Amino acid sequence: MEKYAGKSIFRKVAIGKVFFYEKNTAVVKRTKIDDPKAELERFEQAKETAKAQLQGLYEKALHEVGDSGAAIFEVHMMMIDDLDYNGSIQNMIESQSVNAEYAVAMTGDNFSTMFAEMDDDYMKARAADVKDISERLVSVLSGYDNDMGNLEEPVILVADDLAPSETVQMDKSKLLAFVTEHGSSNSHTAILARTMNIPAIIGIPIKKEWHGHMAIVDGYAGCVIIDPDEEEIAKAKKAVVEEEEKQKLLKTLKGQKTITKDGKEIHLYANIGSVADTASVLMNDAEGIGLFRSEFLYLESDTYPTETEQFNAYKTVAENMAGKKVIIRTLDIGADKQVDYFELDKEENPALGYRAIRICLTREEVFKTQLRALLRASAYGNISIMFPMIISVDEVRKIRQILEEVKEELRESGIPFKDVEIGVMIETPAAVMISEQLAQEVDFFSIGTNDLTQYTLAIDRQNPKLDEFYDAHHPAVLRMIQMTIENGHKGGAWVGICGELGADLELTETFLRMGVDELSVSPTFVLPVRNRVRELDLSAE
Repeated sequence: MEKYAGKSIFRKVAIGKVFFYEKNTAVVKRTKIDDPKAELERFEQAKETAKAQLQGLYEKALHEVGDSGAAIFEVHMMMIDDLDYNGSIQNMIESQSVNAEYAVAMTGDNFSTMFAEMDDDYMKARAADVKDISERLVSVLSGYDNDMGNLEEPVILVADDLAPSETVQMDKSKLLAFVTEHGSSNSHTAILARTMNIPAIIGIPIKKEWHGHMAIVDGYAGCVIIDPDEEEIAKAKKAVVEEEEKQKLLKTLKGQKTITKDGKEIHLYANIGSVADTASVLMNDAEGIGLFRSEFLYLESDTYPTETEQFNAYKTVAENMAGKKVIIRTLDIGADKQVDYFELDKEENPALGYRAIRICLTREEVFKTQLRALLRASAYGNISIMFPMIISVDEVRKIRQILEEVKEELRESGIPFKDVEIGVMIETPAAVMISEQLAQEVDFFSIGTNDLTQYTLAIDRQNPKLDEFYDAHHPAVLRMIQMTIENGHKGGAWVGICGELGADLELTETFLRMGVDELSVSPTFVLPVRNRVRELDLSAE
């Protein structure tokens, strides 16, 4: 039995087998082989394995995001069988007597470069596809079989760290807990753990040999136990049962109002990151969706998602919510959420750089494509549109101008849409200081406390060395929130909170006394927050 201490991200206990996730970092070396026929057979077997992986991802995507979202995996399955692509690999193995890994990697580089240099936009987009399938084949050939789409059973995921693009694609039903060596309490891995209501520990010196071993992740004690003895297993099982009983009690709150004892009622919505998360929203009885992070469409794609692909995703969510409010945030790419095909320059300080609305206002066609999809989808439900990283009134007026242009285009084409509510994220000190003026331009505010805290305290929330200095309860942050609520109401806008602080039960009473109109939290926090609100009596001092 081995025990390791780290920092707990979510207080809960999990028991299960370790799955060691390692990004394919294999260095492809040229190796001379003696039997080209046997090497060709290795390549064919790797192809079959890769196609099975892709089929699994296709079926998962089909279920979660529909035909448009799954189409990319269909394309990849076809390209793996492309005659020219295969011919190049086979010729290299036979004529040069080289290993399959090298032949695949070189062919992938050559074909990717060839496509990238073509004038046709469609063919240019195929460069990323070739690169992707080649990396998958090399991964299989090298023995890096860490495809997260094909987990056979729920596991404790152990990794160095996880990028947003990796977490987006995971089969969340198969994850019991996260254990990472790096990352911070405010990283995307941490946020995902809280969203999923699973324990997570960071700062653990991970080992590859843990793969397949039984483990306990104790989010209360902030530790990981590898190969636990019977006594530790019994304690963990007891904790799991107690947590399940607690959740059962919370479920009695389904269908109840989110209202204090003295009659103060607020809206309680949920945050989601993909179409599939809608099921969790409904299961946890949220009144609507207060933050739909649309960037998942961009993170999961090898090229800009089309208007139709976006429309289908937004329409599906709107229809599934059956008239309940769905607030969709326009793309928030940049900073720690990089996408290759955006071709963004590397920045010294990306959190302060070219991201979110700044990209949208300088790449109008990308922005207009998303706005057209959003407006079209509004005909099928109760959609509101929210814009991130706002720092000026001029930005909002420019957004409104572009939005009107898109509306006029749709009217001319006879395409139906609704007159949607528009709002802005308040996540910069600048937005707070001009919030009274901003409120006169929009219908609502949603306070993004993650970024607001980071920018107010001048602390990188992704840097684990700064965790001890990062204080989400800092008086300056709370004053910013108070000012935003007061100024929003003065200007006629309702005000919500959609950042991590919205689920902080220690602050629920504080937010309600400030006059907040709405809280939007991870789906698993909906019922605990409702319970906390119903316990309060704001008439008592």
